[in-house]
Amino acid sequence: MPSLQSYSTFGLSASCDSIELFTDVSSFLSIYKSIKNRTDNAIYILGGGSNSIFTNDFDGTVLVNEIKGISHFDTESHHFLRVGAGENWHDFVTLCMSEKWYGFENLALIPGSVGACPIQNIGAYGVEVNTLIEKVECVFLKTGEQVVLSNEDCQFGYRDSVFKHELANKVLITHVNFKLPKHYELETSYGELAALSEPTPEKIYSKVIEIRKSKLPDPAELGNAGSFFKNPVVSQAVYQGIAQEYDAVPHFVVSESSESPAVENEQIKIPAAWLIDQAGFKGKTLNKVRCHPTQPLVLTNLGGATGSDVITMAKDIIASVHEKFGIQLEPEVRLLGNKGLISL
Repeated sequence: MPSLQSYSTFGLSASCDSIELFTDVSSFLSIYKSIKNRTDNAIYILGGGSNSIFTNDFDGTVLVNEIKGISHFDTESHHFLRVGAGENWHDFVTLCMSEKWYGFENLALIPGSVGACPIQNIGAYGVEVNTLIEKVECVFLKTGEQVVLSNEDCQFGYRDSVFKHELANKVLITHVNFKLPKHYELETSYGELAALSEPTPEKIYSKVIEIRKSKLPDPAELGNAGSFFKNPVVSQAVYQGIAQEYDAVPHFVVSESSESPAVENEQIKIPAAWLIDQAGFKGKTLNKVRCHPTQPLVLTNLGGATGSDVITMAKDIIASVHEKFGIQLEPEVRLLGNKGLISL
């Protein structure tokens, strides 16, 4: 049975029945139909492996998306890009910076593939990728029908999309089409970006990389899957209750106008890292899994960690944060057992 260890940045020891790579739609459909015709075993489609953790041996076939290619055209007002789902996300962002196709600078150094970005609706430092996505090209697994979903069709939400719900395990994303306005306001309101003098896309890009490298472990050196949990969004009442007990609770208003005064029905995003830190997990180790000392939102594999270790640590964090704050953390990573996706 082939090893999956090198196909997931968390690097747990796990295997599967077989691994198949595909580079275009026709090769994917050929492989997929062949597997379905000869076996009932599970199939899991993998991109860069930075957001999937195999907690156990997988009883099935893993298909690795390596559809590549980047095409570009522009109008007076916008850049338009069509990108293969198998392209590396940060390499793509870096190319865009060099070509002066701006807009992705806040999203630099996020691990993973382009095809994963609409699924997760990846975001960082005040920017979510859905604001830059025009449409997503997909193939329905059951029928082989190729479809194009508009931005609205994708039903984007915070770290969420239709690909996690109605279309979960039903489609393969083949290409993502982006629409970048040539004139837009730079986003520098989050964290250390606010201190930039005379910000430019290049300065933001470089600063984001500097910040991420200082806080986040390199998966090539220390196994991890980036942010393990989503930042929870809570009611104004829940936030106020926490703020009465703790000084300077970090938070961000989630509303149509983030500049308006807080009102009763506004939603508040509280960093999961702060909640986890307050619950006492920052730097804590369970066997070979550690809650990272500089960014408690990240769980790391110290070498030789098991799926059971990961699940136990994650459940302990969820239970402790809920007990302390009444907030239920949700994993951002995709956890897989022997039959497919599992929930905590």
